[in-house]
Amino acid sequence: MEPSYQLSSLPAWIAYPETERLFTALSADGAETAPRFVGGCVRDALMNRTVCDIDLATPLSPERVMSLLAEAKIKYVPTGVEHGTVTAIVDRMPFEVTTLRRDVETDGRHAKVSFTENWQEDAARRDFTVNALFCDMTGKVYDFFGGVRDLRQGLIRFIGDAETRIQEDYLRILRFFRFYAHYAGGTPPDETALAACAKYAAEIPKLSKERITHEFLRLLEAKTAARSLHFMEETGVLRCVAQQDAALDVLERLIKQEEYWDTDYDAMRRLAALFTADVELFRLPRSAEKQWKTLRDPALIKKIWPGMTEFEIRQFVYDNGNSLLRDMLLLAAARERDAKKRDTYRHLYQLATSCRLPRFPVLGKDVMALGIEEGKELGDVLRKVETWWRDKDFRPGRTDCLAYLKSLVE
Repeated sequence: MEPSYQLSSLPAWIAYPETERLFTALSADGAETAPRFVGGCVRDALMNRTVCDIDLATPLSPERVMSLLAEAKIKYVPTGVEHGTVTAIVDRMPFEVTTLRRDVETDGRHAKVSFTENWQEDAARRDFTVNALFCDMTGKVYDFFGGVRDLRQGLIRFIGDAETRIQEDYLRILRFFRFYAHYAGGTPPDETALAACAKYAAEIPKLSKERITHEFLRLLEAKTAARSLHFMEETGVLRCVAQQDAALDVLERLIKQEEYWDTDYDAMRRLAALFTADVELFRLPRSAEKQWKTLRDPALIKKIWPGMTEFEIRQFVYDNGNSLLRDMLLLAAARERDAKKRDTYRHLYQLATSCRLPRFPVLGKDVMALGIEEGKELGDVLRKVETWWRDKDFRPGRTDCLAYLKSLVE
């Protein structure tokens, strides 16, 4: 008999019309083939956390899943059919539906799988006990390996032998520290798991850069990321990932400031606090790569200092935006050991948060109205007016700016 628990209260997302419609469609072959929620949404429901992604497991084959979705007029994308995964889109809400699997062959990076109808067999191939939890529509949680107990204790434990599970996929080393960061609280890490992670840390570079980057950034999103990173450093895992020293003290101060200054947690900001050089094993999305480079730009960093004036704040915001300035001030404060200077940066942060600038009140058509045709001269004149307006601390209105424009043209 499957060991089970009952959720104390049903989370709202179970009763979403989209969820109910999908479950009805995938249960058409009978109750014994009904899908179950799996993984993160079950963990977060047990911990009363907000659920972002809803994943389902099913004993049905991917082909049957797609057939039932089509019959129910539910859109789907065969995102990874060879691995059993289909993404169902119910009224624009995505659900990842994966057929129960067992591993046939592993090489440390990928697994060849075959499909099964056995829930325990699927649970046994998963990495951690807290990741092998299933839940049905009634809130009944199916737990084959003591994951509920481990979750309540903040224990991240491999299913079976830690070394064996890591050798199946070396990404599990990074996943261990990511799960520890998000779910352990103050519980010490499992010593057997730490030893296994240390033993195989040198295998991490064999993984794809995309997979390494994804796991590391998700780790950085955790409130207690610094604690997990300390254990990564002690085991040598962090050095294998970054190939450089990590400024953990800076990250710790940044995390405290994020809470004290009442701001969000940002993985790229935290990454900039940790490392000064590029990480060879990372492959960031283009927008994230740009953000990371900007946060470490020496020319911009030089502009951030405790004596920054309100005029300088407004100029920085005009050139680079309010959000970047707040990030740069947080990072500058995190690098600062002097508590008084950190308080000064907090004051600057508050000024930056409230900074609102007017739009430049002159347009190209205003210059053309004075007889200057579109081209380089028009651009030069417009820039001169804008520079004058900025030097006046953005105070002149449209009338004054147009008067200055006329004085340049006449």
